[in-house]
Amino acid sequence: MTSLERLKERIFRAGDINDPATARPLVSLEEFFDGNDDFGSIGYNFYPDQPAPSDFYELFKRIRSRPEVANVLVEVCQQEMPEEWPSTDTVWIITSASAGTVAKWLGERFQADDIFDGWTEHVQREPYQLPPGMKPIGIWWD
Repeated sequence: MTSLERLKERIFRAGDINDPATARPLVSLEEFFDGNDDFGSIGYNFYPDQPAPSDFYELFKRIRSRPEVANVLVEVCQQEMPEEWPSTDTVWIITSASAGTVAKWLGERFQADDIFDGWTEHVQREPYQLPPGMKPIGIWWD
C-alpha cells in the first residue's frame, strides 16, 4: 500500500472527507507528509515563493520536538481529485506555549494568515484528548 493509499484509507474512515458533515481527521505529521510532494496539499496560497511540503514537514518536526509541545496534528480538510494528495489549511500545535510564541516559531517564511487559541467551533473535527496542561493552537493559511 502506498503512502497516499494509507492516508486516504485513514481520512475516509469516518465518511466522505469532502462532506461538511464528516468530522475532519487529525492526522500525524508522518501520515500527512511521508511521500507527499504535492504543493497543492499545504500552503497553496503562498505566493510567489511557496514552500515545498518537505519544508513544512521539517518545520513542524522541529516544533514537535520542543519540550513545551505534546504533538502536531494536520487537520485534513478535503481531497479534490482522487489521484492527488488530500489538502489542509490548518495545522494544530498541542502545546503549553502561547499563541504568540507559536507564531514566532513559524518565522517570516511560514507566517500564518490566522492563529487560533483553542479549537475553532465552526468546524467539526475528530475528537482529540488533550494532555494535561496543553491546549490546541491552530495555524491557518487561507
